[in-house]
Amino acid sequence: MKSKLVIVESPSKSKTIEQYLGDEYLVLSSKGHIRDLAISGVGGLGLDIEENFTPRYDVIKEKKKVVSELIAAAKKSKEIYLATDPDREGEAISWHLCEVLDIENKPTKRVIFNEITKNAVVQAFENPRDIDLDLVSSQETRRILDRIIGFKLSKLLQNKIKSKSAGRVQSATLKILVDKEKIIDAFIPEEYWKVKAIFTDFDADLSKFKGKNIDLRNEQETLALLETLTKAFDVVNVEVKDRKRETKLPFTTSSLQQEASNKLNFSSQKTMLIAQRLYEGIDLGEETKGLITYMRTDSTRLSSSFSYPALEYVKNTFGEDYAGEVKSTKKKINVQDAHETIRPTDVFHTPSSVKKFLSKDEHTLYKMIYSRTVASLMKPAIIRTTTIDLKNNEALFKASAQEVVFDGYLKMYGDYEKVQTTTLPRLDKGTVLEALDIEKTQNFTKPPLHFTEARLIKEMEDLGIGRPSTYSQTISTLKKRKYVSIKEKKFIPTDQGKLTIEKLDEFFEQIVSVDYTARMESVLDEISLGKEQQTKIVSQFYKSFIPMVDNAKKNMEKLAPKFTGEQCPKCGSEMVFRTSRFGSFEACSNFPACKHIKQNESTKKEVVTTGIKCPKCGTGEIVERQAKSGKNRGKTFYACNNFPKCKNMIFGKPTGEVCPKCGQLLTEDNDGNIVCQDAKNCGYTEEK
Repeated sequence: MKSKLVIVESPSKSKTIEQYLGDEYLVLSSKGHIRDLAISGVGGLGLDIEENFTPRYDVIKEKKKVVSELIAAAKKSKEIYLATDPDREGEAISWHLCEVLDIENKPTKRVIFNEITKNAVVQAFENPRDIDLDLVSSQETRRILDRIIGFKLSKLLQNKIKSKSAGRVQSATLKILVDKEKIIDAFIPEEYWKVKAIFTDFDADLSKFKGKNIDLRNEQETLALLETLTKAFDVVNVEVKDRKRETKLPFTTSSLQQEASNKLNFSSQKTMLIAQRLYEGIDLGEETKGLITYMRTDSTRLSSSFSYPALEYVKNTFGEDYAGEVKSTKKKINVQDAHETIRPTDVFHTPSSVKKFLSKDEHTLYKMIYSRTVASLMKPAIIRTTTIDLKNNEALFKASAQEVVFDGYLKMYGDYEKVQTTTLPRLDKGTVLEALDIEKTQNFTKPPLHFTEARLIKEMEDLGIGRPSTYSQTISTLKKRKYVSIKEKKFIPTDQGKLTIEKLDEFFEQIVSVDYTARMESVLDEISLGKEQQTKIVSQFYKSFIPMVDNAKKNMEKLAPKFTGEQCPKCGSEMVFRTSRFGSFEACSNFPACKHIKQNESTKKEVVTTGIKCPKCGTGEIVERQAKSGKNRGKTFYACNNFPKCKNMIFGKPTGEVCPKCGQLLTEDNDGNIVCQDAKNCGYTEEK
């Protein structure tokens, strides 16, 4: 008889955990959040403004069946354990479960674990605790603020300038991108020149002239300097230095996303999806086990239960000379050190030993996490730098080279951190060398670099914008809203993105400022520690924010329609250009009285066949279609041409290949990733 109910968030997580517990335990999944703020009340905020901004919640429509099943299971159970994720969101989900399941009269405990292994899970159940209401309050405050800002600003911007949404973190992040674009647009290149001496085995760059650093601004200055030089160079100094290249700390959520972007070309969204699967459990044949610890963390701390066996592994695998030490790290501002770094759950689960159980992408990410963690416990690399100073009259030239004399942690992490090795000939001080040639080159200063995804995440982290767990979602939203375009991995704000920030800067400068958003993150941290009150923070914000909204409603200029110069064939009114989330089109200005839309070649779409046989019915062919109504209106999807007899529908372009896990079609998503058609249940993903 299963008398003890355990509730987790994900179905895959529940399957893994159930095998660790006895027959008396029933493990079910909430499948994420079960409730959200209602859309009732003033402005549809889900808040009782007059009652200290008390939130009102509704069960999410899609979760009503899940909630009913959980209620039924709770009634039959004698004890209930809430084992949702070990962070604010997980704490909030546990609290919502308590509220909805009506389990006040039954023993209910919160259990948390940082890794899904038998020892960790069993230990967590032996040491349960109560729900941390301060953490819940912090999450609730964040949700309330995001709801107020999101609802009020989004509706305003949609009405005034046709922007699709705004948000506390979303808009601050967009402002970072737009401000950088302004700097790039205003940049004026400046001319400068370089001088280089060419020798048989190496080159040397001009470093100083008459004891001053080089600053050659035009060709005339450069030619004048060249006139003072001869082909004879005196070696005036040879310096050899060994320096340590320190090991990198293990991964946090942010550094994992950055490194995966830079080294693996994974989007932050893809990285987190794969990491989630590695955390929740992988079937290793004899057991299902989480291969990494919880992947949402700000901490670089390693537990002694892992670090000491890992140090022994380093000694046994590479030798005593490679074994380092566990680094102690200072806690930074806004760092939640509730659980440790992202690391392998078992150092003996080497990437090669588990490769056959993982998809290509899972193995690629796991290998990097494993390598980074083990490397953090190894000795620094020793890099030898050789520098040669050469004098030519009043000019000083420098040549340098470097080589690895002890690879240290690079023995483990060298695939991801290359050292460019160069050599110089052995020269003694006083040697005279004759240059083969002396070259001059014209150069121009370059504007600041656009943000890549990795650099944007680093900037958000440095500025305290959002939380690492939400970076991926924020960036994804900016892409979906068409506020940014991606060109050669660079984030370029669109005209609509620029306009959005222009108007927000004009009327909501404080709200979208980086400083304000960062301060708010600190306030939320204070709430989580019980040092600040939710009601006070929400009240203060609301009272200052609403007057800004009212002012913007009154004074923000509404974009005027652009006329096409044609008349509507139905009612005779002028036709105008309009835009929707599905693109631009021409329509009657007398809408909604007249709903005429001009049909042109761009709006007419012939049926495009993929040439792929439908796997469901076996007789039809998968064709390209466009949704005509509903929440997906305008979106391209793929379906069987035997409709309505066969109702096979696919969102994502079919590749013609089948999933190695479940046999469904593999599709290509918007980011170019290859995913299973049944992504919700299967989750298979691979790099294109």
